[in-house]
Amino acid sequence: MDHRRSLAIGVVALAIVGAALVPDMAGSAGSRRPAVALGPPLFVEETASAGIDHVYDGGFEYAVGGGVAALDCNGDGKADLYLAGGRRPAALYRNDSATGGAFRFTRLPDPATDLAGAIGAYPIDIDGDGISDLVVLRNGENVLLRGLGGCRFERANERWGFDGGSQVTTAFSAMWEPDASLPTLALGRYTNPTSNDPHHLCFDNELVRPSPGTVMFGRPLPLRPSWCALSMLFSDWSRGGRMDLRVSNDQHYYLPTEGQEQLWRVPPGQTPSLYTANDGWANVQVQGMGIASYDLNGDGYPEVFLTSQADNKLQTLAAGPSQPTYRDIGLRRGVNAAQPFAGGDRRPSTAWHDEFADVNNDGFVDLFVSKGNVSDQIEYAQKDPSDLLLGQQDGTFREVADAAGILTFDRARGAALADFNLDGMLDLVVASYGTPVRIWRNVGAGDASHPRAMGNWLALSVGQAGPNRNAVGAWVEVRVGDRVARREVTIGGGHAGGQLGWIHFGVGDASAADVRVLWPGGETGPWQHVAANELTVLTRGIPEARRWAPVGG
Repeated sequence: MDHRRSLAIGVVALAIVGAALVPDMAGSAGSRRPAVALGPPLFVEETASAGIDHVYDGGFEYAVGGGVAALDCNGDGKADLYLAGGRRPAALYRNDSATGGAFRFTRLPDPATDLAGAIGAYPIDIDGDGISDLVVLRNGENVLLRGLGGCRFERANERWGFDGGSQVTTAFSAMWEPDASLPTLALGRYTNPTSNDPHHLCFDNELVRPSPGTVMFGRPLPLRPSWCALSMLFSDWSRGGRMDLRVSNDQHYYLPTEGQEQLWRVPPGQTPSLYTANDGWANVQVQGMGIASYDLNGDGYPEVFLTSQADNKLQTLAAGPSQPTYRDIGLRRGVNAAQPFAGGDRRPSTAWHDEFADVNNDGFVDLFVSKGNVSDQIEYAQKDPSDLLLGQQDGTFREVADAAGILTFDRARGAALADFNLDGMLDLVVASYGTPVRIWRNVGAGDASHPRAMGNWLALSVGQAGPNRNAVGAWVEVRVGDRVARREVTIGGGHAGGQLGWIHFGVGDASAADVRVLWPGGETGPWQHVAANELTVLTRGIPEARRWAPVGG
């Protein structure tokens, strides 16, 4: 990031990690013919007509951040938006778009949500009441917002015994440990402006667990060493039934002999410990900003994409799940994206939010990467457009951001790919540093007046009774012919925000698919046959999937 170590900077990220139909298996979705990768969909910007008018801004202490949280805060099935503001107030926007129609959002001012100093936010159902809550990360005290329904929230730090601290918090992830009433939270800190110690320039990251037998959080547990984390992700990387914590750190704030990317072993109820070289962990040092996870090769274990400055990394397990030894395949897959693809600036890129999703519904997962200079770093590109990389049949990716209509030279930060009008096509919202938030509607192979999806799709909602209502830690599988897609349900990763809602799969020309859920704790649900192009609810313990339709849809 920047060598001005005396300044505190912040960021936050949430994601539901995705997988699309495995590209190296024979047969297309719903048939035995070879699968065909489609071209880019068209995105039409509707920021002004949608009613969104918001800027993330502030001094250099806010140059990292700009989070976007997408969540359904009123139960109508459509993703609403919570946007960090930096020195400005954060903003909650209710989604009033008609199903399949143009975007319409309404700003909902409220002292509870209009928090100054917000770096980003993550949606999560903390208390298991079926209403989304928010974790707001700030340059200052972090705030838990309890959802009350109807897109209303209340401060809940005291209700849940949560110590929001006073340091700038830049990363977040969460998971549920067995039999816990509340989630386990991981909080990543950034630079300590009072420290001149080259061995400890950053505040300590923390793990916050619920107190046993209560609905209150306990005292934070420091995770040492800590090296200015910008992204965190709990993930069952080995498919062993336990979610461990990956941490991506900013190389500018640690010594080359000390700092690196981290993977923490988190046994339930026990003290976390770092995987080391003795466990097979390989030293990787990047200006770590975002984490995205996705099973690209169909072996059941997620690859990990790390955003940075210059080369980004795409890591895959080198020898299976017995040890966390990763090798980089980013260059071979075409996703290292080290320089801008347009604009004529050949200096290295600065990448932030990363997200795997199928934007054209062809069954091959795609990758969005937001980009933009930190502020005025002359050694890095000033004209640095975000990337939209389409997945291909051979497992590689190709750049299509310009052809898709999303080319800008804003200093992009947080982002979200979500279906805001429930038409089966993933739309895009991007927050930038110092310029207005933008939102684009995906119209597929059509235009703004006549949208047309390029392939068929599934939108799945998974849930269960008990504290972990959204089944964080589950794996969702979609089977079409000989091909299987697998997606892990997680909270964390990306950069500065994330989503909680429908889980999207493109299925190409298939008219139906078989789906099942591998639930937290090891229970495998039954295969269920569901129709394509529908919103489908899967509930633990209920053998039949349920079709869901929006009111009036």
